[in-house]
Amino acid sequence: PAAMLNRAVLAALAAVLCLAAGHPHPVHTQPGPIPPPMGWMAWEIFRCDVNCDKDPTNCIDQELFTQTTDSLVAGGYLAAGYDTIHLDDCWSEKSRTDGKLVADKTRFPQGLKYLGDYMHSKKVKFGLYTAESDHTCAGYPGSKGFEMVDAQTFADAGVDYLKVDGCGDKEYYPTGYPLMGSALKNVSRTIVYSCSWPAYLGHDEYTKPFTTMIDIGCNLWRNYNDIQCNAGSLFNIIDHWGNYSQFFSNFAGLGHYNDPDMLLIGNPCITDDEARTQMAIWSISAAPLIMGNDLRNVSDAARAILLNKHAIAVNQDPLGRQGVRLSPFGTTEVWGRVLSTNAYAIALLNKDASASQQISVKFADLNMLSKQVDVFDIWQQKSLGAFSTQYTATVPAHGTAFVLLTEVSQ
Repeated sequence: PAAMLNRAVLAALAAVLCLAAGHPHPVHTQPGPIPPPMGWMAWEIFRCDVNCDKDPTNCIDQELFTQTTDSLVAGGYLAAGYDTIHLDDCWSEKSRTDGKLVADKTRFPQGLKYLGDYMHSKKVKFGLYTAESDHTCAGYPGSKGFEMVDAQTFADAGVDYLKVDGCGDKEYYPTGYPLMGSALKNVSRTIVYSCSWPAYLGHDEYTKPFTTMIDIGCNLWRNYNDIQCNAGSLFNIIDHWGNYSQFFSNFAGLGHYNDPDMLLIGNPCITDDEARTQMAIWSISAAPLIMGNDLRNVSDAARAILLNKHAIAVNQDPLGRQGVRLSPFGTTEVWGRVLSTNAYAIALLNKDASASQQISVKFADLNMLSKQVDVFDIWQQKSLGAFSTQYTATVPAHGTAFVLLTEVSQ
């Protein structure tokens, strides 16, 4: 096995070097200082449903992704910033053709490039999935040892964003993820690089190689458990993020973000108050806003949360600075993020599942020393007026008040 690994590593390195040798001036395409990515991903709801005869409207096939592209545009999501449609696992044939990954010929009869061209014709970007392992988590061919070949295949198909999962031997990740990063830099297309590496290294965030991930070109990385479609999973991730938020903020910035996983908003597995909580905490945390719903069937209330321009503006703030939990772990919490406008985005989080709670933020704790602070309610999309020392909200069970605090000029 060690010899096989070495051969795979050497082959992949050789491929990268050969490509570089073919370019007197290597391309080195990188996304640059991008804000947190926004878009839609198939996995949360559609998983690996490949039985199109039995479930033609929900299986992973060409029609699902063209329909979802159309829904992204028609529903106003693209205009709001959700600009990428992501295929996740289970899109390929079960074996390579001439050493290359190819889309399943039955479910994607016109191939990957057709799908990319279709998305691009609608001004939508194309996201795809692979894994730094022999096989993906669902058993399809992975990219271990094929980093350069696959990067070129993805570039040729018009891919704009690549999620790279693990699913195999963790000992390969310190080799494989840098190889894929190098390969993506050396194709003639700019591709956002999403790394799942740290999600496979346990739950102690202090031990993970975040600086290395930034150096190898990861624009975002999954840190923790996959989100499941229920409130328990959502709040578990929020607690983990809060416990490590100060540490996480050292590594987040324009072009590289901690990723707590997909938005559940738009699914009936969480309430509207829980949906507002996720939107608020993800926005405070400068997290990717990647929807995991069925865009063909989203309620008006969920759509309003997803399209709230003030929440999105907090998430996409030009500083790219990750906010933190300001209060200790508890049933009620205060989260905050300083914005480029010098305003403070504040989330007042109620984790009580059965009762409303009054939650306050004291302005002095934020070093806001003006006599008056304007409070703008992001959910109501209006100013609540000026307050002198603190703001208190009555927050529903599992809900979050989300406000902007701005010092009033004296």
